[in-house]
Amino acid sequence: MKQKKKYGDTKFCIVSSSGGHLTHVYMLKDIWQKHDRVWVTFDKVDANSILKDEKKYYCYYPTNRNIPNLIKNTFLALKVLIKEKPDVIISSGAAIAIPFFFLGKIFGKKLVYIEVYDRIDKSTISGKFCSHFADKFIVQWDEQLKVYPKAINLGRIF
Repeated sequence: MKQKKKYGDTKFCIVSSSGGHLTHVYMLKDIWQKHDRVWVTFDKVDANSILKDEKKYYCYYPTNRNIPNLIKNTFLALKVLIKEKPDVIISSGAAIAIPFFFLGKIFGKKLVYIEVYDRIDKSTISGKFCSHFADKFIVQWDEQLKVYPKAINLGRIF
């Protein structure tokens, strides 16, 4: 019989573009810092500075509307999910979230998506896609609930 994992044993895969998306999930440090984790982000100065002591994989960018990099990142997602075996995938976007959420759903991972702070009255492309796969879809404004009616508003991160 499979034993249920304790919350403290949960392994996170935190997937995010650099810049504001990364800042969003990094600000949730009180949640992820007590857990085993791996990051997937861009190989850029800000990401390397913020995540200097963290285990990370670098994805291919640009990611928005770039089919060749979407394909490469899908193979990267497959590699990371098989090697790291995370229990939960967390993302605030952008397009790098798409292959991780698609494959994460196939692999039975728990998926948590946090829609960005500055998109109040319409969906983002990655948010729209990931909302179909996410176990928890979090927004930061009540107005976003009109765009994502199944979401939960946990308030602003910033």
